[in-house]
Amino acid sequence: MIPWPQRQTLPASAEALRSEVRAFLVAHPPAAAADVRARSWMGFDAAFSQALGERGWVGLTLPTQYGGGGGSAFDRYVILEELLAAGAPVSAHWIADRQSAPLLLRFGSDSQRRELLPRICAGELYFCIGMSEPGAGSDLASVSTRAVPNDQGWLLNGSKLWTTNADRCHYMIALARTSGQHGDRQQGLSQLLVDLSLPGITIRPIRDLAGDAHFNEVFFDNVQLPHDALIGAEGDGWQQVTAELAFERSGPERILSAMALLECWCDWLRLCEADTGDQRTLGELVSRLAVLRSLSLSITAQLAQGQSPVIPAALVKDLGTTFEQDIPAMLADQIGRRGGEHGRVELMRTLAYTSIIAPTYSLRGGTREILRGLIARGMGLR
Repeated sequence: MIPWPQRQTLPASAEALRSEVRAFLVAHPPAAAADVRARSWMGFDAAFSQALGERGWVGLTLPTQYGGGGGSAFDRYVILEELLAAGAPVSAHWIADRQSAPLLLRFGSDSQRRELLPRICAGELYFCIGMSEPGAGSDLASVSTRAVPNDQGWLLNGSKLWTTNADRCHYMIALARTSGQHGDRQQGLSQLLVDLSLPGITIRPIRDLAGDAHFNEVFFDNVQLPHDALIGAEGDGWQQVTAELAFERSGPERILSAMALLECWCDWLRLCEADTGDQRTLGELVSRLAVLRSLSLSITAQLAQGQSPVIPAALVKDLGTTFEQDIPAMLADQIGRRGGEHGRVELMRTLAYTSIIAPTYSLRGGTREILRGLIARGMGLR
């Protein structure tokens, strides 16, 4: 059986942060247009990230000795929920805050922590993830990138694909083979800290159907890394990755990606008065959102206790991205039957963007097929 915690509600101390975050968003308002706010955790704005860092809301759960806020996972959940619901541009610091900093705190050396974590918490140091590779799909264990030890440290060769914001980030945490052969799968994998300004690194942006270019290909050609680029012990990369993915798959971003569209539709309904079909659709979406939020909070409770809820996080990610993809499909049906009613321009732009980008919701962070394989193994079905 998959272990699942009891139903979790937010502590009063965390809930009290909500008004503070809303006041911050009044002082630092996201873009007005809903189709821009729909990009939210893909929206890159270094100044906004640094303002959050000054407020102490990047690296909030990290210890104060490393520049963090010493807050709880529930405090961070409230902040993320408000930022994503408002469509704030959080992409610059997102990966570093969500998973790179917790990874370094748990597995990194003391020098790595002291050098990097304070700058992450300030909202001025940005990270990308070097896991996926060409031809491997979502099979993260199919790693061809190799780091060979030499007298200067590690010589890195290979490539990574679908690397979000690699062209704008300072560092990548790259999963590479440091021993054994390609067929050894999870054995012999390590994670290394890669300064993306080093010689031998080529980054090529990939433009998506929406016209954005946050994805990248990254190529390593005899990139010389220092000895202290290794994170943790050699060969522990797979253990680190699985712990990291629980952070990536369980947060509110896995249920709130289409909130700008849903909010814009609700605003439009106030102008033209919702009918029974609209009310039924809204009721279904809100009830599903409430259940998913409860599940997501229960995983946050496990993470707060130092657990690594890999299988429950995979379940929430699968259910959450299905919900996110259903929103534009269901709203397109409701909007379409209304015909040419007034006030639809912004709504239609937001619907067009969300419909185009929605297929990626079930790709990023692990495809639906990979997640269901993990879930099946967790249930003893394979």
